[in-house]
Amino acid sequence: MIITLCGSTRFKSEFEQITRELTMSNHIVLAPGVFAHADQIKLTETQKRQLEELHLRKIDMSQCIYVIDVDGYIGTSTQREIHYARRKGKPVWYWTELHAGLTGWGS
Repeated sequence: MIITLCGSTRFKSEFEQITRELTMSNHIVLAPGVFAHADQIKLTETQKRQLEELHLRKIDMSQCIYVIDVDGYIGTSTQREIHYARRKGKPVWYWTELHAGLTGWGS
């Protein structure tokens, strides 16, 4: 399965952990390539828009999205990505639900 990870780029370590877990479960993982918040990278408005558009294309390529919502945090950009994925008919999985054991993850 091709899975796109979504969430705040402040959660870089969680993105890395989930990428490893899903990759080891034989999934193709698409994730942000720039962690501006975690790495304290200043982006121009043009760069932000380009990265947002690129992430939507990753969602287009995937079969579902996995939202990394540490402590339930979902920012504006991630909300937009969730709505986009749902409009495209993609299932949406949440880190908090999967780690709370409320749902299972299929390989």
